[in-house]
Amino acid sequence: MEPLIIGVAGGSGSGKTTVVRHIIDSIGQENILLLQHDSYYRDLKHLSFEERIQQNFDHPSSLETELMIRHIKALKNGYQAEIPIYDFSKHIRKEETRMASPRKIILIDGILIFSEKELLDQMDIKLYVDTDDDIRLLRRIKRDIVERDRQLENVLSQYKKFVRPMHLEFVEPSKRYADIIIPRGGQNEIALDMVNALIQDRLKSSANQK
Repeated sequence: MEPLIIGVAGGSGSGKTTVVRHIIDSIGQENILLLQHDSYYRDLKHLSFEERIQQNFDHPSSLETELMIRHIKALKNGYQAEIPIYDFSKHIRKEETRMASPRKIILIDGILIFSEKELLDQMDIKLYVDTDDDIRLLRRIKRDIVERDRQLENVLSQYKKFVRPMHLEFVEPSKRYADIIIPRGGQNEIALDMVNALIQDRLKSSANQK
């Protein structure tokens, strides 16, 4: 049985991680393989750190999406995939990788996953997490400072120069490809319950077709 491919998109700080965590907790960790688009940022070891921090990480070209697509196709066919591990504090890929094996569900998480047609075509269910811009900005500031060792000035500069323009150009328009839009993200328990019911129904249908 081919795995069920679920995409979770939405702007930076929209609450995608909370939605993903809710799905994993409800369906069971043992049934789900999580693939994060962020893991596929291109390796910038050939640039100095000063040059790396000037890059536009919110444009689709900053990600090696073609590698992610190859990995998803391999997993759908029952093969393992060697997933990159990205170091966000240094903007480079680590030497070590993560070996991933197929599971009943492959959950894809990322702000730009709906803007890439070939990647979009791999998905059976597409979810878009929709949250107000001011809330997303506050969450991004907290995440980048606490988890990614960034300075406030750099976070705000990057948001103004890259994050907001790229959101308007690529992320927000991709919402039209979603099967389900989840307003307020992880706070919307009714929407999350509907999503979980849909996933369970798809899994049962697939099992009955075996």
